[in-house]
Amino acid sequence: MPALRISEARITDPDAQLLVEAVQEEYVVRYGGRDESPIDVAEFVPPLGAFFVGRLDGQPVASGAWRRRSDVDFAGTTNTAEVKRMYVVPSARGLGLARAMLAHLEATARDAGVDALVLETGMKQPEAIALYESSGYAAIPGFGYYRDSGISRCFGKPLVLSACPADTPVFE
Repeated sequence: MPALRISEARITDPDAQLLVEAVQEEYVVRYGGRDESPIDVAEFVPPLGAFFVGRLDGQPVASGAWRRRSDVDFAGTTNTAEVKRMYVVPSARGLGLARAMLAHLEATARDAGVDALVLETGMKQPEAIALYESSGYAAIPGFGYYRDSGISRCFGKPLVLSACPADTPVFE
């Protein structure tokens, strides 16, 4: 796998905006429209969250972010954060960059004191669903903006053992 250099960025930075726009264009192709879930840029600034850009040879090729979600109860905790804006440009897919970005999001959220991550993705993104499932994410009830969408799927993963009830599998 090529060395992905991941750095924190403001969601408003040019490279971040380039990747956010690219993922929006991907949603248009796959779903016929942009993601309309509300986003407040302040949600991606510590301590509320973080946004990251991954670069190969200095070029922005991947993004990922998390934002705190105290309204989502998963694995016995509401100390959760939501994964957002996971994206890898088409020319860099298949190199393991999404998995590297996801691991980075998990580590930085855990370091920030988050007990569990949750996320929402769509049925027209089977490669994303496969990534999340193979990374230890389990299906959870819908939440957030697309909670009642028939094509939305939600997943969660405990980040710390104390966030897991006795009957919850732990994925480390």
